[in-house]
Amino acid sequence: MMPVHENLKGRVAVITGGGGVLCSEMARELARHGVMVAVLNRTAEKGKRVADAINQQGGTAISVQADVLDRASLEKAREEILAAFGKVNILINGAGGNHPDAITDSEVHSGEPSGKSFFDLTEQGFSKVFDTNFLGAFLASQVFGEALLAAEAPVIINISSMSAYAPMTKVPAYSAAKAAINNLTMWMAVHFAPFGLRVNAIAPGFFLTAQNRDLLLDENGEYTERSQKILKGTPMKRFGQPKDLLGTLLWLVDEAYSGFVTGVTVPVDGGFMAYSGV
Repeated sequence: MMPVHENLKGRVAVITGGGGVLCSEMARELARHGVMVAVLNRTAEKGKRVADAINQQGGTAISVQADVLDRASLEKAREEILAAFGKVNILINGAGGNHPDAITDSEVHSGEPSGKSFFDLTEQGFSKVFDTNFLGAFLASQVFGEALLAAEAPVIINISSMSAYAPMTKVPAYSAAKAAINNLTMWMAVHFAPFGLRVNAIAPGFFLTAQNRDLLLDENGEYTERSQKILKGTPMKRFGQPKDLLGTLLWLVDEAYSGFVTGVTVPVDGGFMAYSGV
């Protein structure tokens, strides 16, 4: 277990998508360091489970229903959080995911009229995935930005992906959105640097989550062909676990450790991005 960062005690973190596999782990870890956590989730029950677990373990958390693509919903959540905690020091833009309507069936175009091709992707599906991963981070940063600027040691953490650097096959909307997240992270870092608001991102490698389980495991729970490709390209030869992100998270949110770090995206990928394949 990592040492407690004492200077994080009493700070407030807002985590969008806080009911998900990776962000719920982040929420629990921040709470262990004395951070008061607001778990934002479109599905209220998922967020409530995370908040309840934190409170039962002696931390402080609330669950707030919010849709990151609905500004009014985010504004309502902000007022509820400020009423409960009085401030916001940390924003983690973790809401994201994929959708079948934005995923091709094959990795490359086959020319055959079978399966879902690039030409079968719907505008609605593509937009939904792009907006959830990118526009949601933009809107949440806007809505919580002024509260962050008024707080001590403010920081925004965006969640990127390996697909931002080299787009994964089958998932063009997700890949494009994560590439945009890296760019937005740098833009906001420059924009807010004179006011002390640091903006960074974490780019997880391949983690087994609810969103990608069907791509990585077959009906028997065995690794798919896609999984085998990923592991072959990952020098550490395993998928990431949620706890693998926590050290990087703590480093980035604690200004005592990373006070001069802004505008970077940190890969946590088991060496995937460094490996050429030979």
